[in-house]
Amino acid sequence: MSRPPLPPFNAETAAQKARMAEDAWNSRDPERVSLAYTPDCHWRNRAEFIAGRGEIVTFLQRKWARELDYRLIKEVWTHAGNRIAVRFAYEWHDDSGHWFRSYGNENWEFDEAGLMSRRIASINDLPIQESERKFHWPLGTRPADHPSLSDLGL
Repeated sequence: MSRPPLPPFNAETAAQKARMAEDAWNSRDPERVSLAYTPDCHWRNRAEFIAGRGEIVTFLQRKWARELDYRLIKEVWTHAGNRIAVRFAYEWHDDSGHWFRSYGNENWEFDEAGLMSRRIASINDLPIQESERKFHWPLGTRPADHPSLSDLGL
């Protein structure tokens, strides 16, 4: 299975890859998201280590059961060869109605078919008031005209 754009990445294809990842994660569909990764993909997400699509699906099911009304924006930081580094922010609330903005960085490594084989994520959660939210689009894909992280000063 091939998942274009394929490495080596340039600025345009790295941005396409990041937007494709953002759109998939904003679907909050663990099965869909898992298909962007190799069957034996390795993750570090915060302090959790995950291996393979099955564990990715289980992790994402647990994540989105806890992180409600999740909305994410990703932005390419840099790229070289088969690697892309992105920064991101997402907003969500817990089942008590407490809102958070989570900030982080991810390092991605892709195989020759364009599937991600390694994902290393460092993430910090900032409690925010609902009035401080910046991501207000309907659940799902971020509209093309919505400001980027840089445009929002994040």
